[in-house]
Amino acid sequence: MIWKSLGLYAWGISFCDGWDARGNVFLPKIAFACGNSYSSRMNRNITVELVDAFTSTPGKGNRAGVVLDATGLSEAEMQAVAALVNVSETAFMIPTPEAADHELHIRYFTPTTEVPTCGHATVGAHHARARALGLADVTVFAKIGAGILPVDIVGSGEDMKVVMTQGEVVFSPPYGREMVDRILAALGLEAADLLPDLPVQEVSTGHSKVMVPIRSEDKLDSLTPDMAALVECSRAIRCNGFFVFTLNGPDAQNLTSGRMFAPAIGIDEDPVTGNGNGPCGAYLSLYGKLPAQDTFRYCGRQGVAMGREGIIEVTVHRRNGRPYKVQIGGVAVGSGRMDVLLMTSPEGAVTATKV
Repeated sequence: MIWKSLGLYAWGISFCDGWDARGNVFLPKIAFACGNSYSSRMNRNITVELVDAFTSTPGKGNRAGVVLDATGLSEAEMQAVAALVNVSETAFMIPTPEAADHELHIRYFTPTTEVPTCGHATVGAHHARARALGLADVTVFAKIGAGILPVDIVGSGEDMKVVMTQGEVVFSPPYGREMVDRILAALGLEAADLLPDLPVQEVSTGHSKVMVPIRSEDKLDSLTPDMAALVECSRAIRCNGFFVFTLNGPDAQNLTSGRMFAPAIGIDEDPVTGNGNGPCGAYLSLYGKLPAQDTFRYCGRQGVAMGREGIIEVTVHRRNGRPYKVQIGGVAVGSGRMDVLLMTSPEGAVTATKV
């Protein structure tokens, strides 16, 4: 947030404790820097590309902000830009020509904090970069908070698809009855709404989410969670997102329909989420809801209740009968750009303004 009052500017900069092994970031500590004068020598103009991921229709899918070259931007400046853009995540791409094992470093910021990885912002960022550079049918290695991971650019132009290999698959123990009841109450669900043969469980492919399998798509679409209660659940379990989903049957065009709630990191609801659908694929494979093949691909649908429907392709790889690698992919479409003026005062206060 940016405040302007009586000529005094104040920028609230969020910092976090870092990430645990599951990729969780916890509720930001807020520090404030104030100043009332800005030096033109500290001003900088940048362009933020706006990309809708997991759709070919502008205004659908999940919008990401993308800064194609964030070289020299500080963490505070990145956070200020992400707060101004105000989409679920903004990706900052930093070329690393000196690195032997990757060509990019990408940092992801919600409007309130940095996160280690983001599926739709990865798809959006690589789509924007590939279009800008004329790339086609290549693999790009990028360093992110979850490690150095490959991203495949498949095809080119309007038909281009971006496929992201996610991080290590990690299953936490299923939650006990008391915690399940607390999560369900926050979501506005009852125990009878759950699918009976699947647990409520945290799963990570780089940034962990809680899997909440329910019976009814109508119930899914009508959910109105208590966001404050979900934040308290996140504090208790140290996991910041809840992926509620249904199974649509083997003959459905899309195997799953889902919704993602992550108010603990400033995202009440995310339209189409790679870090929800990816772990969901590993989870479904673990519990025998996918064919017992070495590689199985399916599509998941998300964003219907928000009017931002998108389709995400999930590929689950198994070894010795267990899922060990997940890829998520999809198309994307440019939906505009935002020109931003960054100003830093001599005292270190940062503001970002649309120009």
